[in-house]
Amino acid sequence: MADPIVSVARRLEGAFAAVAGGPCDPVVRPSDRADAQANGALALAKTLGLPPRDVAQKALDAAGDLSDMVESTEIAGPGFVNVVFSTSFIASELSVAMGDARLGVRAADDAHTIVVDYSAPNVAKEMHVGHLRSTVIGDALVRALQYVGNTVIRENHIGDWGTPFGMLIEHLIDLGEENAAHELGVGDLDGFYKEARRKFEADDAFKGRARNRVVMLQSGDADTLRLWQTLVNESTRYFNKVYTQLDVLLTDDDLMGESAYNPLLAEVVERLRTKGLLEESDGAEVVFPEGFTNRDNEPLPLIIRKGDGGYNYATSDLACVIDRVERLGAQSMLYVVGAPQAQHLQMVESVARMAGWLPEKYVMNHVSFGSVLGSDKKILKSRAGDTVKLATLLDEAVERAASAVAEKNPDMSESDRAHIAQMIGIGAVKYSDLCTDRVKDYVFDWDRMLSFEGNTAPYLQYAHARICSIFRRAGIERSSIRGGQPLLNDPRERALALRILRFDSAVWEMIDTLSPHKLCTYLFDLATDFTSFYEHCSVLKAESDSIRDSRLTLCDSTARTMEQGLALLGIRAPEQM
Repeated sequence: MADPIVSVARRLEGAFAAVAGGPCDPVVRPSDRADAQANGALALAKTLGLPPRDVAQKALDAAGDLSDMVESTEIAGPGFVNVVFSTSFIASELSVAMGDARLGVRAADDAHTIVVDYSAPNVAKEMHVGHLRSTVIGDALVRALQYVGNTVIRENHIGDWGTPFGMLIEHLIDLGEENAAHELGVGDLDGFYKEARRKFEADDAFKGRARNRVVMLQSGDADTLRLWQTLVNESTRYFNKVYTQLDVLLTDDDLMGESAYNPLLAEVVERLRTKGLLEESDGAEVVFPEGFTNRDNEPLPLIIRKGDGGYNYATSDLACVIDRVERLGAQSMLYVVGAPQAQHLQMVESVARMAGWLPEKYVMNHVSFGSVLGSDKKILKSRAGDTVKLATLLDEAVERAASAVAEKNPDMSESDRAHIAQMIGIGAVKYSDLCTDRVKDYVFDWDRMLSFEGNTAPYLQYAHARICSIFRRAGIERSSIRGGQPLLNDPRERALALRILRFDSAVWEMIDTLSPHKLCTYLFDLATDFTSFYEHCSVLKAESDSIRDSRLTLCDSTARTMEQGLALLGIRAPEQM
C-alpha cells in the first residue's frame, strides 16, 4: 500500500543483501527506460570482485519469483536492473491506496513528538513579507508531519519581552490605554512602534521613564505587567487576522513568546555553572562550544549572561530546548527561521548537547530559507521603499485573483467569485513561496504566481476543478465509482496511475528533506500527466461503460490526490473556478 517503487525496492533490498552477505541498499528509483531502475550492482561488484552484470543477475536470482509485481526485468549497461511493473499490480495497488485514509502514504515507523518553531512576529510590530516564508513553510511541514502520524506541537515564538517594551509601555501610557488599544486594534502597529522609538531617541525624560519601566517589567510589577499584557493582546488580535487570511493552523494556543521562558533563564545559568561549562569573558558569562571561531580564529563564545546581568537570546533559546525536551517530550525540534540564524542555532545546539539537555538521538534542525526579492533582485520593498506589510500583500493577492476569476468565468455569482478568489489568491502566494527550494531566494512576480499555466497554484487548482466538472456534467457522484480497479489499457492511463501511486514517496521526500517544493513538483507532474491522459483518453464518451467507469476512477483518484497534496501545503482546492 505504497509507491510500487518502494514495494519493489524492499524485495530487491533483501535480494542484494543475500548476495552481499549483509545489509545493502540497491537504490531503486524511477527510470526513463523502464518503470524503475536498481543501481546497487556497480558498488557491490567492487566489494565482491565480480563483474557488475553478474552481481545483478545473482540479485535477480536471489529475489525469486517477482511475477506478482513485475512484468519484466532487464540487466542493462554496467549492471543496472530495469524493472517494468505488471499492469495488474499497478491497478491493484491503486485500488488499495484509494481505499486508505492517507491515500497510500505510509505511516511513520517512528512516530514521535515534534516541536515546530515558526512564524515568530514581534509584539507591536506588523507582520511583513519576511514573515511569509517562515509561516507558510512551517505550516506545510506541520501538516505533513501530522499526516503520517507524528504528534506535532506548533510553537509561535513571538517577540514579547525585552528592553523595547519599556518605551512601548510608556508610549501606551502617554496615549491613554483606550486610545492605544484602538490604534493597535486597527492594525497600525508599525505607527505605534515608530512613534515610541522617535520619542525614546528625542526625549531624555521619556528615555529615563522607559528604562525604569523595563526594570519594573522584569521585576514583575503588577501594573506594568497589565499594561504589557494589553500590548500583547492587541498585537495577537492583529496576528490572528493575518493568520486567518493566510489560512494557516496557528492559534492562540500555539503562542510561546520569549516571556514564557523568563522563569527558566536563571536555571539555565545555574545548570551550566553546575556542569562546569560557564566561563567569564569580558565581564560576561559565556560558554565556548567546540569548533566555533571568529575571524581571527579565536574561540567564539555563546553569551549566556551579559556583564550587566541581563540575559541574551542564547539563554532564552537554551531554555526553549530544556522546556521542549523535558516538559513536552519532544524528540525533534524544527526551527523554521532565516538562513542568517544558522551559526547561532548551531552554537545553541552544541551547548545543549554539552550540557546533556539534548540526548544523542534527539534532533534539532534549522529549516533555513532565503529571501523574497522584488523584480530588481533586491529584498522586496513597497513603492515607498518600506518593507511590504503581509496583510497588504494578501489583500492585493485576493483582489488580483478576483479579477482573474471574473475574466475566466464572468457568469459566476459575486459571492462565489469572492470565495474562490480568496482560495486562488492566497493559494497563489503560498505556492509561489513553497514551490521554490526553500534555501534559495525567489522573485515575487504577480503575473507568474497568478497564471493559470505552468507550475502555479491556479494551474493545479484549475486541474482539480476541471476534474470535478467532469462529474457534474455527467451527473455522477464521485463516491459511486470508487472501489474498482482501473483497466489501464492506454499508456497514458498507466502513466497516470503510476504517478498517483508516487504520492507516497512525494510526501516522504518532503518530510525527509524538510522541503515542501518536492511535493509541489510532484503535484505539477500529476496535473501534467492528467492533462495528457484527458487529451488522449475520452472519458464520458468512452468506447464502453466499463472503460468510462475505469477512466472516471482515474479522474477521481487524481482529484483526491491533488486535493490532499494541496491541503498538505495549506492550499485549498476549489471544485469550480
